[in-house]
Amino acid sequence: MATPLSRRPRLGLIRGGDPNTGQVSEPVLFTAEQAAELLQVRPSWLRRKAAARAVPCRFVGKHLRFSRADINAIAEASAQPPRQPRRPLRTD
Repeated sequence: MATPLSRRPRLGLIRGGDPNTGQVSEPVLFTAEQAAELLQVRPSWLRRKAAARAVPCRFVGKHLRFSRADINAIAEASAQPPRQPRRPLRTD
């Protein structure tokens, strides 16, 4: 008799880590909600940008997912150089 899916042990295929020891570090792929939390943006913003292909992402079937590299690329692309200091006001 087959073991029901809910009772099967999770393997190290979904999350990174060592499958021999069962140590789990972090997901290999993140949902929009998880990625948005890491990026400190709203999930709706991230989904909208992904749908427009404005940010790196991947689809697993119809499910939107982000790798750690995708999240890092989004963060790096949004970096802006510091502003130049304002010139002091002239006083005549």
